[in-house]
Amino acid sequence: MVETSAKVRTGLYIGGEERFTDEVLKVADPGKPGVIVGEAASATPQDVADAVAAAKAAYPAWAAVGAEGRAKAMADAIAGIADDRDEDAAILSQENGKIRFEAWVDALVFEIRWNLALSLKDEVETSKTLPVVPGAIPVATEVSYQPLGVVTVIVPFNWPIAILGASLPHALLAGNTAIVKVPPTTPLATARVVQRVAEKLPAGVLNVISGKDENMAGLIQNPDVAKVCFTGSVNGGKRIMEMASKTLTRVTLELGGNDPAVFLGDAILDDAHLDRLYAAIFDTTGQICMNAKRVFVHRSRLGELVAGLETRLNKAVIGYGLDEGTTLGPLHQGAQKAFVEDIIREAKDAGAEVREYGELPGGDLAGGNFLRPAIVIDPDLSLRVVTQEQFGPVIPVIPFDTEEEAVRLANDTWGGLCGSVWTADPEAAQRVGSQLVCGYVWVNDHGATRLDLRAPFGGMKQSGFGREQGIEGVRAFQDTRSIATIDPEALAAMAH
Repeated sequence: MVETSAKVRTGLYIGGEERFTDEVLKVADPGKPGVIVGEAASATPQDVADAVAAAKAAYPAWAAVGAEGRAKAMADAIAGIADDRDEDAAILSQENGKIRFEAWVDALVFEIRWNLALSLKDEVETSKTLPVVPGAIPVATEVSYQPLGVVTVIVPFNWPIAILGASLPHALLAGNTAIVKVPPTTPLATARVVQRVAEKLPAGVLNVISGKDENMAGLIQNPDVAKVCFTGSVNGGKRIMEMASKTLTRVTLELGGNDPAVFLGDAILDDAHLDRLYAAIFDTTGQICMNAKRVFVHRSRLGELVAGLETRLNKAVIGYGLDEGTTLGPLHQGAQKAFVEDIIREAKDAGAEVREYGELPGGDLAGGNFLRPAIVIDPDLSLRVVTQEQFGPVIPVIPFDTEEEAVRLANDTWGGLCGSVWTADPEAAQRVGSQLVCGYVWVNDHGATRLDLRAPFGGMKQSGFGREQGIEGVRAFQDTRSIATIDPEALAAMAH
């Protein structure tokens, strides 16, 4: 176990070499005010330029290896990654605030996604030929895929290692070289994991950058960067897209959500289903983009659903992520805590019924970013707890009377990341699910731990665009190329 007194130190990793910097990022513990978990290197614009140059230099040889060779190298690079998982999880819990088990799963999912990407190796370089059409098209054209070049992958604080696994292995398998930009407030565990993998790949194929956002423009606007894959907030995605427009750098944006969970009148509300709903709302203290953010329930089941959540919330243990028995850690940042407190206060002031649960910790945790989880029952739909992504431990529960009303309310939002339908009727699940305007729909379930890691994932509307995972995730890091070969006989026949 890594104690909070042990200072973790991570550097940059550029062109096969670790690099430390005079300036560092001091990484604070969100649960213990004043405690510094460790220090991460803080890249200068020149360090960023060096990383791009290293990736560019490594690209031709890496692309030339072919998918089979790249898959072999990547499999070798991931071997033994689990040996340090307990330590990685302890560090991530301290810098992020999430409970130890979630931090452990965070690192596990990276390995699972990496190996699932490698299973796609036979599809990476597929091609098709469009034949000559006598009297009309005198060429045969081969349509194939090619990598883009240097790509940047930017991950957020909440599940940084797992989220990296949704895109990085696909980018590398496609033949690109990569620069991973770790989050400035949780850089330590992610940088450690990525560097261990990078050390087993050819120099420059995989590079790691940490630092202040104001020094990171070169990861997006350097003309040698072909694509940026960004996961984060909607406002962050807008900034990335604006920066990328200067150089026409391609982007994949996986942004926030305001995900609806729709409970029809015949929904099953036994312990198993209620446990799933509770996790879908309160995992990582509500700080997951694909968590349920609005619960719509048929009016006849409102009391039953609230009671089920209440039973579970009464057992919640708010505390330090590494402490035995903790089920809800602190919010990652003080500003987010203040925002969630504000929207809860707004709901109370508006007359909504707000129920809060649990006890805040004291001692050396007093003043940490802890919040009591809350349910807001039947709020006015104009309140921010409904209209904005809470990203914290609070959920509005909203009754409806008809299926049509439920679909309309669920879709009446800026986001379109995920949604869920809860019903005992498979036909109703398909009917309602197909009407939800979002990129991913669960039936009788919801949340990150239930994601099919083989399937394409991404959002609609302001939740972003592009897809990660699956062969679609590989294609996102490839371009399509057509090579046409003239057929003289077919051309001559057309001339006559």
